[in-house]
This record gives sequence, C-alpha cells and structure tokens, in this order.
Amino acid sequence: MIDTNVSIGPWPFRKLEGTDLPRLTARLQRNGITQAWAGSLEGLFDRDVAGVNERLQAACQQAAPGLLVPFGTVNPALPAWQEDLRRCAEIHQFKGIRLHPGFHGYDLELPAFEQLLKESAERSLIVQLVATMEDERTQHPVFQVPSVNLTPLAALVKQHRLLRLVVLNAFRKLSLEEAGKLAAAGQVWFDIAMLEGVDRVGALASKVSPQRILLGSHAPLFYVESAVLKLQETTLPTQIIELIRQTNAQELTRFPTAN
Repeated sequence: MIDTNVSIGPWPFRKLEGTDLPRLTARLQRNGITQAWAGSLEGLFDRDVAGVNERLQAACQQAAPGLLVPFGTVNPALPAWQEDLRRCAEIHQFKGIRLHPGFHGYDLELPAFEQLLKESAERSLIVQLVATMEDERTQHPVFQVPSVNLTPLAALVKQHRLLRLVVLNAFRKLSLEEAGKLAAAGQVWFDIAMLEGVDRVGALASKVSPQRILLGSHAPLFYVESAVLKLQETTLPTQIIELIRQTNAQELTRFPTAN
C-alpha cells in the first residue's frame, strides 16, 4: 500500500512517533505500507526552508530503501520561495511539494500562491496542499490554526490544466459535494485521512471518480491503522479498493509531464 500523507519530525504540541523515525517506519511496515509520501513537520515552523528540505531528504534516506518518499516544503509567503522550489525540483529531485497555507499564514488568493502552482506544474511537481492539521478543538488554546478556505481552488485549477493537486485532510470542512465540484475542475485528488463515519470512502467514491481517491493516514498525528481500517470496512468492490490502496498513487507519479 502507498500512504500519501505521512509527516516526520518533531511536533511541538505533543510527543509523536514522527520524531522517532525507526518507530514510525516500523509501524508503517507493520500495517502493510510499502511506500509513504513524507513531508516535514519542521517545515510548518522553520523559516529556513532549504535547511528543512535537506534534513527531510537525509531522514528519508535513512529509512528502509524506497519506504519514505520526501515531499519538500515551499512557503510562497517567504521571499525566496522560488529558489526553494528550484532546489526541490533540481537539487533534491523530489516528486512533489507539500504546502501548509494555514501554518504559513496566507490564503489561496495570494498572487504568489497561484504563481507557485503554475511553476510547480511546469516543473512536473505534484502539489500537496494540507487543509487542516488538527481539529480546532484539540489545538493549543494560544496557537489556533483554522482550516484553509478552499473556495478559490477550483478557479485556480481550471487555469492550470497541467497542475496535479492533492488535497490532504480536506474533510474537516469540505463536504463531499464540494469535493466533487473541485475534482471536476481539473486534476485533483483527495486522501481519506479525515473521512469520518461508516463507509465514507464509499460515499466519497460516489461524488468523485474512484481514480481520484488516495490512501492517506496523516501519521503520526493519526494512527496508520485508522486509514487501513477504512479500506477494510468499505463496501466498495475489491478492484476499486486496490485503486485507492496504491494504483492511483502509482499512476499519479507516472502522469504525463509538461516537458
């Protein structure tokens, strides 16, 4: 299975397995995860994005071969974001980047955000956008980060047809109907980490193409087991479950490029 939503590094609000890489990777492997797309929790807080991405790459290389696939941090609210994007593509040769508008303090109408989408598509980088990290009710009382307003995304996706966008943790605020409209706008995928309720994966598949759904656990903030169980309890046909388990993620990384 391919888990498209894993993070590594320290989380300042509570102790997580992401800080202890051997424990995290052991848990992933114990649950049948053969590849995990990993972002950096440091990247939410550290303004030295180049340093964050260097440490992310080094950490992923320490894990079992091929297990952790790094997705670099880019913050378009910082002045050197284009250099960070260049380094992700040319130096580190990452498959994609992960964006945290909530923690980086910008909304999706920021002009640099659209420019980042455009340049990422031109560089054939997958863009992962994290809508929410934690339920507002469990956040530190003096460090509240609301869910990202995804309303502007559909218009942006329509303008950048080569963009491959994965929205992570979307379903804290986004309805399944809204997800269907966003998926119809262009090349947009969703992970299942924040789908809660009985067979919500099946319900999502009734609103968006099953080819646009990815396994994502949001580990270590969430348990890997939770995402795996969602695929075990769904009534979707086996061939659809297999798409979500890994085939969709494999196809996403093989998508035709802009070059």
